[in-house]
Amino acid sequence: MTKNQRLVYIALLAAQAVIISLIERAIPSPFAFAPGAKLGLANIITCMALYTLSVKDTTKVVAIRLTLAALLGGNLSSFMYSASGAILSLFGMIAVKQLGPSRISLIGVSVAGAIMHNVGQLLVASWIAQTWTVLLYLPVLSFIGVLSGIAIGIMANYLLTHVEKLVYYRYLRE
Repeated sequence: MTKNQRLVYIALLAAQAVIISLIERAIPSPFAFAPGAKLGLANIITCMALYTLSVKDTTKVVAIRLTLAALLGGNLSSFMYSASGAILSLFGMIAVKQLGPSRISLIGVSVAGAIMHNVGQLLVASWIAQTWTVLLYLPVLSFIGVLSGIAIGIMANYLLTHVEKLVYYRYLRE
């Protein structure tokens, strides 16, 4: 992949992630028993970037998504929660992916990212609230994170195996 193709691909992934983030923000939470919980649909794009780009370029996609989504549809507090969750999620996904495809699949990487996203958000919430009791919400969010991580992983895996260009970029990466 040439430098220009890579830059265009990064921009396309970031744009798709921003659009998905803004659409998901407009949808009410589907989980009545867990206020504020979202599916994390933009992580489909993060998974695709992680499996088709370098870690540095995947970080660029996530940073662009966070910045533009905050500027277009958020505020400072939503940016803090999103950024902490996304950064911790990305580090977790990178670490779990390092185990190799023989030990963990894309779905497992996605689940790890979902759980780490919840941990990151709750750490910021506990810092803001000045109490660790906020972390008692972690089991509920982790359960939802596992379910949504499985769904996101399945969708990303489907796209990576059935979209011709993504199959090609994944082949180039490996």
